[in-house]
Amino acid sequence: MELWQTYLILCPAAAIAGAINSVAGGGTLVTFPALMWALGNAPGAAIIANATNTVALCPGAFSGSWGYRRELKQMWDWVRWLAIPSILGGIAGSTIVVLAPESSFKAMVPWLIALATLLFILQPRLTPKAPAESSLASRSQRSQWLVFVLQLVIGIYGGYFGAGIGILMLSSLSLLNLGNIHHVNGLKTVLAGLINGVSVVVFVGTGKVNWVLAIPMIASAMLGGWLGASWARKLDKKIIRRVVISIGVVLTVWYFGKMWLIDR
Repeated sequence: MELWQTYLILCPAAAIAGAINSVAGGGTLVTFPALMWALGNAPGAAIIANATNTVALCPGAFSGSWGYRRELKQMWDWVRWLAIPSILGGIAGSTIVVLAPESSFKAMVPWLIALATLLFILQPRLTPKAPAESSLASRSQRSQWLVFVLQLVIGIYGGYFGAGIGILMLSSLSLLNLGNIHHVNGLKTVLAGLINGVSVVVFVGTGKVNWVLAIPMIASAMLGGWLGASWARKLDKKIIRRVVISIGVVLTVWYFGKMWLIDR
């Protein structure tokens, strides 16, 4: 297949993923399989697809953050506090991907996609609903350290694969009742950008990124992220979530089926 034909698949996938990430999360479930298809059976395809996917969606995460800039004015204490575990976790998770054998990551792919899909199914129960005081000073040290540790775990998972980290953060932040959903979404988007950002550094430094595919996807994801954040209050998130869940279910069945056929 010609390169331009590959772009016809990857660029719309990246734009859709950027928009989904800024509204509901789960864009990786669109772009990762698209990259796996584009790379085919090339050596190290799964790791390269994972790394290229992270690079492609990272700028879109920060682009989405700009759409929440008004809400973030009230959340900077939490951004500074949770940036630390986000960065440390992202470095740890992406380093594990790079150092571990590709076979171990490929074996985990069906389970990771299944986990991400399950998170989206459970999303209504994991999303904070009630507004509350959002300052760091208003929380006990125990609560602050609880969310710190949870964010470290989420960062490790995010550096390793990343699909569903937004929902995991919504769940952990809801334990503290930090504020209305738009404030929490803004915080979540920034922290996801940090996790992906340090992962990008690791993946780029180890030469795991296919830049021919990544560069056009970056531009597409940024556009999608900006539009998604701008339209977040107008879009029906239930419909978006159902679409993501449907994609996740299909991919879970597909990858488990492939794994079963290989084992046979």
